[in-house]
Order: sequence, then C-alpha cells, then structure tokens
Amino acid sequence: MPASRDWSDEFVGSSRWLLTAFPITAVAFLLAVLLLLRITKWGRHFRTVTGGFFTGRAALHSIPMVGVLLLSAVLSVRVQVLLSYQGNDMYSALQSAAQAMGRRDGHGLDAAENAFWHSLAIFAILAIVEVVRTQLDFYLGQFFEIGWRRWLTDNLTETWIDDRAFYRTRFIDHPIDNPDQRIQQDVGDMIASARSLSLGAVAAVVSVVSFSEILWHLSEPLKVVGVEIPRAMVFLVFSYVLAATAVAFWLGRPLIGLGFRYQAVMADFRYALVRLRENAERIAFYRGGGAESVGLRALFAEVLRVYYRLVLFTTRFIGWNQAATEAAKVFPWLIQAPHFFVGTLTLGDVTQTGSAFGQIQESLSFFRNSYSQFAAFRATLLRLFGLVEASEQSRELPTIGVRALDDSVELTAVDVSRPDGVLLIEALNLRLRSGDAVVVKGLSGTGKTTLLRAIAEMWPYTDGVVGRPEASGTLFVSQLPYLPLGNLRAAVTYPAAPDSASDAVLSAALTKVQLGHLATRLDEEADWANILSPGEQQRLAFARIILIRPEAAFLDEATSAVDEGLEFALYTLIRTELPDIILFSTAHRTTVDQHHTARLELTGGGGWLFVPDHLDKR
Repeated sequence: MPASRDWSDEFVGSSRWLLTAFPITAVAFLLAVLLLLRITKWGRHFRTVTGGFFTGRAALHSIPMVGVLLLSAVLSVRVQVLLSYQGNDMYSALQSAAQAMGRRDGHGLDAAENAFWHSLAIFAILAIVEVVRTQLDFYLGQFFEIGWRRWLTDNLTETWIDDRAFYRTRFIDHPIDNPDQRIQQDVGDMIASARSLSLGAVAAVVSVVSFSEILWHLSEPLKVVGVEIPRAMVFLVFSYVLAATAVAFWLGRPLIGLGFRYQAVMADFRYALVRLRENAERIAFYRGGGAESVGLRALFAEVLRVYYRLVLFTTRFIGWNQAATEAAKVFPWLIQAPHFFVGTLTLGDVTQTGSAFGQIQESLSFFRNSYSQFAAFRATLLRLFGLVEASEQSRELPTIGVRALDDSVELTAVDVSRPDGVLLIEALNLRLRSGDAVVVKGLSGTGKTTLLRAIAEMWPYTDGVVGRPEASGTLFVSQLPYLPLGNLRAAVTYPAAPDSASDAVLSAALTKVQLGHLATRLDEEADWANILSPGEQQRLAFARIILIRPEAAFLDEATSAVDEGLEFALYTLIRTELPDIILFSTAHRTTVDQHHTARLELTGGGGWLFVPDHLDKR
C-alpha cells in the first residue's frame, strides 16, 4: 500500500522546508516585534525596561540565541507535521490489514503489516529527533533566560542605586512600593513569560500555516440547509476558534488589573513581615505584638480579598477555555466520518484530519489560553517599568550644586526647605578650612539633619552650591550607621572593600574605639546590625573614620547612643588621629561643643547664626 509521503527523501525535503520556513518566520517575527514595541503601551514599557538587552553589545549574544530558539520552535512544528503523516500511514495500514483479513488476502495482509512496521520505524526516528530537540530547547532556553536575567538585574539595580535613586524616589509624586521584590522576583517572572509567550506564538502561527495545508487537502465538503460548504473543516476551525477567543478575551480582561493588585498586596504583606523581623527588639520592648498581629491580619485580609476575586475570574476563564477545547474535539469526526463510511477517506485520513484540526485549534487557542499568562506578564512588566520610571523621576528632582575642593568646605547661598515649602535655612554661607570643626545646634525641626542631607545631595528641596572634597575624601556618618550583610570585616571597612585593610589595622582601629573584643571575630558571618548595640555601632562608625581617613566628615548625632565619657574619648581620638580633618557635626548635647572650633545656630524660619568659638580643644 502506498505511504502518505516519500519517507526516503524526507530528510532532504524537510531540510529544504526549514531553509525556507525559518527565514520567513524570523523576518515576520522581527517585524511583529518592532510593530508591537511601537504601537502598544506594554511594548513601549518592554522597550524601556529591557530593550537594551537586544541592542548594542548585549545583542551580540542575545540575538543569535533568539535565532536558535526560533529555529527550535519551527523544527518542533515540522516534527508534528511529519508525525501526523506517520499516524496516517499507521492507521491506514491497520485498516488495510483488517480489509485483507476479511478477504483472506495473504499478500495484502503482508503488505499492510510491512507498512505498519515501517510507520513505527518512522515514528521512532521522529521521536528521537523530538526528544533531542526538546532537551536542547530547554537547556538553551534556560541559558538564554539566565543571561537575560543577569543583564536586567544588573541594569535595574544600577538604575535604582545610581544618583541615590533608592533614597530620592520617596520624594516623587507617586513613590513605588517594594522595589526589592520588583528586582528579585518580577525580573525572573517577566523574562520567563516573555520567552514562553513569544516563542509559543511563533510555534502557534507556524503550526496553523502548516496544518492548514494538510486540512485543506483532507477536508471534504459539508452541506448545511442545502448549501454545500467546500473545505468545511478549514472554515469551521477558524470560525470556531475566533469566536471562542473573543469571548475568552472578554472574560479574561479583568485578570490584568487583578494580577497587578495581587502582586502589590502580597508585597505589602511580605514587607510587613520583614519589618517585624528587623524591628523585633523594639516591638518586644513596647509589648507591641498585639498591635503587629492586628496590622498583619488586616494586610492578609486584603490579600485574601484580592485573591478571592482573582480565583473567581480565573475559574470562569478556565471553565470557558476547557469547554471550548473539549467541544472542538468532536468536530472532525462529525464531519469526516460520513465520508469514511462511503469509502472516500481512509481511517488514516480521518485520524490525520482530527490531528490537523486539533493542532490548528490548539495553536489558534494559544492566544486565548495564554491570556491569563499574558495578564501576569503585563503586571510584572508594569511593575518593572514603574521602578525604571520612578528612578528616572528621582534623578529629575532638584539637587544642590556641588563643586570639588581640595582641603575646604564651602556653603554658598544654600537654601533648605521642607517638602511643603516651609523655609528651614535661607542663604547659608559658610567656609571651613583644614582642621576646622563646626557643630550645628538648634531646636528639633530647625533642619540640622536636613542640612546634612542637602550637603550629601540627598534632599531635593534645596538650592545653592556646596564645595567639598571629592567623594573619596568626604564621609557622611548617620546617627545609626549602616552595617551590610556579611562578616564583621565588611561591616568595619564599609563602604570600602573588605580587603582594603589588614587584620592588624582593623584590630588596631577597633581597639582604639574600645571594641577590641571584636577583633577576633572579623571573619564571622552574622547579622551584625542586630548583634551590636546602638552604642557599639556608633563606635564602629568612628573606627571607619580612622580607617578611611577622610578630609571632611559630616556627623549626624554620631554619639547619641554612648555615654559622655565615651563621647569625649571618641571625638578626642578623631581630633588626635586626624588633626587636619574638617568636622561638621549635629548634636543636641552641649558636651559635643567642646570638640569643635565654631558653632552654627539654626534659629528657625530660615534664620541662622554662625558663632566662631576659637576654643580649639585639640
């Protein structure tokens, strides 16, 4: 019995098909992507967030990988097409065998049996090809995602950190929530969805084109109320799926907003749990467990409320898709079975019709079935775009003018205001030379800490010019110093590299600030912010000053957590070890004044008074 195609020449024929189909697919994919990037809102978001991965130097690696994955998708369709012909041969051989047995035709039975085993051999070859292709596709796909995720994570992290955007985003009109989750989780989710949706769409379109040709040749006419519809199967599958898809899109539209909302409330709940862990001691002192429990329950109640709505809409969406899919399975048999019974179609033709119809229906339904995944993709992409947009907006906020000076600090016409526009400091002019030390005094709310934030280019509600040593020669010390994750060595040397000082130098610095008992624990990994007391952390900050040896240091209530004796020792240490350093301190305690040569009084309402003391206590 004749086979459905010439399998002996199939390798050459399929090679020619790939050489034709792949370039056409690649060009069509490129044009579709460029069009979507320009005309759709989410496409513009995608271009802003990760367009750089597919242009410039990164494109040297990303574009070839995309080409390989596209080739794999096209090859998968070709294998499915060939499997449909193999199935036709196998079932036709079984039908011929049954007919030969009925006629007691031994020769015909042998021919049918040979055709059957030949079809199984073809299946074995195609199965091996598909298994190898699937493994390579998975490995290369994951390799591509890893590279993409590394690039995007680095890019978003730099975007968020550069120019202190991680701090200044709190001052924009619409601050974003949970940037940590956006970088850690949303990046991976967005990339996985983008690859799955784009390559799935490619495979779906190529599959529709390939199997439509098969269905066109196998489809018989259908009479409806006396009217004969030629090639009925082809028109039926397209009409049915388009109608089902339109309904699915209508049902699934709310999933986009709900998906975004669900991620937001989940992030808020997780952030509250992290806050509870980070502030465990303070909460415990206040006996605040009850209040925290109430707050957590309220946040989780919102999580459940949004999730219930998401479940409701998703259930309706899944139900429609499942019903549409199941109903489509019976159509090929209803239409082709009569032609089989009259002998115009073989059993193999009918099964191949069902296979082709199913492949087209499944491929066309890809866009319908993937709507919920696309909704999740839109939500994660929108959150990443929000991070990029917020970072850019923070960089557009005003900042104080800065110029580099070698050995002095100068403030020229510096104005500092509150976010509501109330003036705290007006036209401040100040000049400090090497070895000078000024302490900033004033009532709470007059702008002492805010002035330091302005000098550090953190506060956007400011004007004027500040001159100070280069970044490496200027150190800002907050009231409670930041301790990074890692070992104690990294905490002591921060923001310098952990290997920037030897053990002996670190040990000596710790001993000078009366933390010598920690010198043997430099390589111990721990959450040092929760191990060291506030007073110990402030002493560690003075050890950093000794190690970094800046030309100018700006200290914000840097000794508020130590007793007066330690305060005296720490300031004396700095003035002795670094006699030429410029000190700029804020403090409520009057005991700090004796370590400075001048006093800046902030009187409120923009007023200020500079009082040279000339009582250098060094």
